[in-house]
Amino acid sequence: MSNLLWKTLVVSPAVLGATLLVSTTAIAAPNVTTEVSPAEQPGVTQVAQQPEILAQTTLDQINRYSNEGNQNNSESQVTSVSQFSDVQPTDWAFQALQSLVERYGCIAGYPNSTYRGNRALTRYEFAAGLNACLDRVNELIATATADLVTKQDLATLQRLQEEFSAELATLRGRVDSLEARTAELEANQFSTTTKLVGEAVFAVTDAFGDNTGDANNTVFQDRVRLDLQTSFTGRDVLHTRLAAGNATPFTLVDDAGGAINTAEGTQTFEVSSTGNNSVRIDRLTYEVPIGPAQVYLAASGGRHSHYAPVNNPYFFDQTDGGNGALSTFASESPIYRIGGGAGIALNLPLGKGGGILGNSSITGGYLASEANDPVLGSGLTDGDYAALGQLNFSVGDRLALAATYVHSYNGAGGFLFNSGNTTDGDIVSVGTGQANTLSVTNGSSTNSYGVSAAFRPSDKLSISGFISYHDVTGFGANDDFEAWSYGVGVALPDLGKKGNVLGVFAGVEPYSRNRVGFVGNDLPYHFEGFYKYRVSDNVSITPGVIWLTSPGQNSANDDAIIGTLRTTFTF
Repeated sequence: MSNLLWKTLVVSPAVLGATLLVSTTAIAAPNVTTEVSPAEQPGVTQVAQQPEILAQTTLDQINRYSNEGNQNNSESQVTSVSQFSDVQPTDWAFQALQSLVERYGCIAGYPNSTYRGNRALTRYEFAAGLNACLDRVNELIATATADLVTKQDLATLQRLQEEFSAELATLRGRVDSLEARTAELEANQFSTTTKLVGEAVFAVTDAFGDNTGDANNTVFQDRVRLDLQTSFTGRDVLHTRLAAGNATPFTLVDDAGGAINTAEGTQTFEVSSTGNNSVRIDRLTYEVPIGPAQVYLAASGGRHSHYAPVNNPYFFDQTDGGNGALSTFASESPIYRIGGGAGIALNLPLGKGGGILGNSSITGGYLASEANDPVLGSGLTDGDYAALGQLNFSVGDRLALAATYVHSYNGAGGFLFNSGNTTDGDIVSVGTGQANTLSVTNGSSTNSYGVSAAFRPSDKLSISGFISYHDVTGFGANDDFEAWSYGVGVALPDLGKKGNVLGVFAGVEPYSRNRVGFVGNDLPYHFEGFYKYRVSDNVSITPGVIWLTSPGQNSANDDAIIGTLRTTFTF
């Protein structure tokens, strides 16, 4: 288009000047910028513009530029300026419009018979309109149907062309640059429907505390996630996530030197790690709006925290991501780690703004851990499963509340807080052995209840917390037990620098007292502090400490301290 535009401009300067008369505000504008709305992530602070957003900005410019000519063609041609309902003889550009319409016939109106002369005009729209007029003039000259251009017109318009030469040169440079960027993007684009979102975590970490310290060494571990996010309509998203890592949790040791049956101290980057950097698909989910509802489908690796608000901002990060809390316990309530796998969920808003239900919604979901296995005792409905119901309520953007109920079933030998993991080598992510271990010989049914809240009194302070109760009914003698968990966190976002976060969390990991066959009735307190320092838009460094008292619910065991220096790369 640019070659046609500038070659025709030399031959036919008349239309340039006439168009300039009715487009003065557009030509006088210094530069045009494109606004891009930042992506939103529930429970996570907004981050600076990412590379994929910059690429999308360019694509938006390209699409708008290429469509403007079509837009002019789709508008109806007028034969008289009086056909415009919003153009009056008293308007300052009336004579210019009348000349363009009646002498050259290259002005089009909108389908509702308006011209919209007061609307701001971008340089791209000006180029598209100018090109349409020049095509019309060339047609008239070629057919020689009238003497349309006088010597006086040419002299006047030549002066105007020289006067606006700087603006025209800028426009030509922008068009040429945009076309070059278009060619580069088309040659190197990954996909027109899919973008790649990646995260790599490097962590140097060690465990301290007498026997536990003696049983562990300093380690350098990693985890990588590559998430292919595909959208077919612009409102839906298909997640195909690949994960690999070599991280394993530390072994906590009791006062006798034996390993403690516990998942306390598990860190977020250890979840989804394959242990040897082999690659596997750890998430395959699809989210799509249907009417007012948001539908979530999981074929593999589904988690309740994918679709249900966890109300733990700055600590929770995209289901155990590398930018939130250090530990899995501090990142979200343990109730969301009951079950997982394949299934369906629905989030339905209640009310349409205003009133007590204006910002409320109801969430329901069903996930089966063994949905792919056709043998008896497995499958979508006969194996391990967890059904969640949650009522969400928020007051503006300062207060959010949620009441959660989860009913689950687990076969013999399972774990309660396993996020749907049933294969060997998967990490049980939270809780003591007393609260986590189910009957090894019989199945168990569980009813769990939880409440969570997040309060943000100012942009520089966030307070969140949760409490959960779990009633486990086993199908054998002495298989019944109850478990509790609670915690509260305080986050100071943008401390020292925009994007930084200081987080402090304290609570009690899932525990069960007086359980038959287990030793230890003390409360396993968990204290955590971390400071995420944002090096750049894509790199952050997070030093932090996890302090565990009475590990394994036994105060006779030495406290364990885990120190971590975590570096997270996002792209």
